[in-house]
Order: sequence, then C-alpha cells, then structure tokens
Amino acid sequence: MPRLETNRDPAAIALRALVWTLDEPGRADRLLTLTGIGPEDLRERIGDPALLAATLAFLEAHEPDLIACAAALDLEPQALVRARMEMEA
Repeated sequence: MPRLETNRDPAAIALRALVWTLDEPGRADRLLTLTGIGPEDLRERIGDPALLAATLAFLEAHEPDLIACAAALDLEPQALVRARMEMEA
C-alpha cells in the first residue's frame, strides 16, 4: 500500500529523518564522520537547513537507509528526496 505524505514541510521531514538517523549508533557515527560534524556542533545546528539537507543527502547516498527511514516515517522515499531538493533551493 502506498505511504501517505502526512507532513509536507521539508524542514519537519528532515528533522524527523535526522532523529531517525541518530537513533542507531552505527548510522549516527557514519553521519557524523561523513559530514565532519561533532556532537556539540550537531546540538547547536539542529535546526540549520544546511545540516538538515545534508542529513537527507546522507540518506540518499545509501538507498537501504533512505528506504528504511521513509518507511519508519510513513513516507515515500521520494518525499525525502523532494524535501532535500526544496531545502537546497
């Protein structure tokens, strides 16, 4: 059954994706390593559109994570991609 896009706000989608990403230690470490962001920077920049867009790009770079995150958030994977594109526009 197709997923409903209950939340179309790109920043809200990205924030939910960030929370999902950080919920698993290995995935969280990979995000921090690849982005070069430390835990303190992350806390300070939690609402930064660039950080949120980078989180979505991180998920896009590993399709299994993108699909799992979308499923967990009850969204289509394309909704995460659109949210990143809108945030980067």
